[in-house]
Amino acid sequence: MADGTTALGRAWTWVVPAREADWDALYAEQLPRVYNFFRFRVGDGPVAEDLTSATFEKAWRARHRYRRDLGAFTTWLLTIARNVAVDHFRQRRQHVALDLASELPAEGAADEAAERRSDVEHLGRLLRTLPERERELLSLKYGAGLTNRAIARLTGLSESNVGTLLHRTVTALRDEWQRTTEVREPALDTKEHDRG
Repeated sequence: MADGTTALGRAWTWVVPAREADWDALYAEQLPRVYNFFRFRVGDGPVAEDLTSATFEKAWRARHRYRRDLGAFTTWLLTIARNVAVDHFRQRRQHVALDLASELPAEGAADEAAERRSDVEHLGRLLRTLPERERELLSLKYGAGLTNRAIARLTGLSESNVGTLLHRTVTALRDEWQRTTEVREPALDTKEHDRG
């Protein structure tokens, strides 16, 4: 009978709902990951903050449905975040530009800030040309900082497929960046040369 009690105890720890978890610690630990996921999807600012808040609110309300035996808390939370993002895009029917250069430049760094802002805008334009699936994979990998294995569990793709898609997407972005940057730079050189 002791073995049955032990097995029941172990099984109970697997199905203990998240309501007994330390929500303050979970929130502090997961907030940057969820916010960065949305930042990659919709850009910095109030929209990413609102979507992050909505994700944690939905997680709190659904905490009784979380089961440790079905997946890690991070996976469960990012599944909620993905659904919040889908709902957001359905309501908006358009994508918000990626704007990572909203911070004010330090003194003497105005040129660097302008160049960075230009690069961020350029990257945002390139990202908007990608299919939705590739944008989401990039958001999960580089925004939320998930491993390929975690992304595979979340998306239902194989881990190998996630790695391949990410590699192809990043390679294509690099190639397009290089191609479009080379097109922009000669025009600048010509203008500077004409002035001199």
